[in-house]
Amino acid sequence: MTIKPLHPRHLLGEPIKQRILADVRDYVKNTSRMGKLVSIAIDGTAEVGVYIRNQAKVAANVGIEFEQQFWDRNITQGACKAIIKKLNDDPSVLGIIIQRPLPPHINVRLLQTTIHPLKDVEGMNPESIGNIVYSDIALAPCTAAAAIEMIKFLELEIKGLEVVMIGHSEIVGRPVAMMLIAEGATVTVCHNMTRSVAMHSRRADVVLVAVGSAHLVGPDMIKPGAVVIDIGINQQENSDGKIKIVGDVDTEAVAEVADWVTPVPGGVGPVTVAILMRNTVLAHQRQLQSIWREVG
Repeated sequence: MTIKPLHPRHLLGEPIKQRILADVRDYVKNTSRMGKLVSIAIDGTAEVGVYIRNQAKVAANVGIEFEQQFWDRNITQGACKAIIKKLNDDPSVLGIIIQRPLPPHINVRLLQTTIHPLKDVEGMNPESIGNIVYSDIALAPCTAAAAIEMIKFLELEIKGLEVVMIGHSEIVGRPVAMMLIAEGATVTVCHNMTRSVAMHSRRADVVLVAVGSAHLVGPDMIKPGAVVIDIGINQQENSDGKIKIVGDVDTEAVAEVADWVTPVPGGVGPVTVAILMRNTVLAHQRQLQSIWREVG
């Protein structure tokens, strides 16, 4: 079988992932006691199962205990909150992960609010997201932080960088914008009411896209020499009926214009799970600091 070579302008996530995991592995190796990560899935789909197995594999690779909990689809919102509160109080639990999607009767935001901020390794508690406004970007949402990490990997000077964020979701677009502002970038956020997205994106040094619309961004929307970070994940059916995963960017066409573009899959995704492990280390450090403050 002939494997098509990667485009030389593809910014791959694997090297960045391995660099982050190496730091996490060293920290865990030199730490005598660390709690476990608890993954919660409610009537999970096959896709959720893939995410969980990947997280468990990476956790094992760096030496972090990973416990999988599968709750019945008919569990109530109140019962979910009660269990999470017990996990908050359990000193053996280092961090809590809520796997999505959830059944329609479960409000994910309420569950995220229930997780104690010191155990919020996904960075999804409103307090964690709110801290970004005050430039505390340590425990940020994993996907948003992964996108920022890929920009930093290129050693770009973020201060003064002209950035366009296409998409303004609460878990990706808005946190990305706030984190980049905290780093000193000039950020424009485009959304479904923006009159001309291309007018903004064509002047940007860096374009990030998280919309959920396959191949929304083409080469005509990108300034030559720009960096394009594709955070979108979409399913597309081939002519043979097979499903493939594509991003929000027409990757190959944009690669002819941009200096760097992240492929989907293989770009931001691998870095996201590494950020989850790094957030786990940060959670451990903050929990220790909290104990020291209480003791002394």
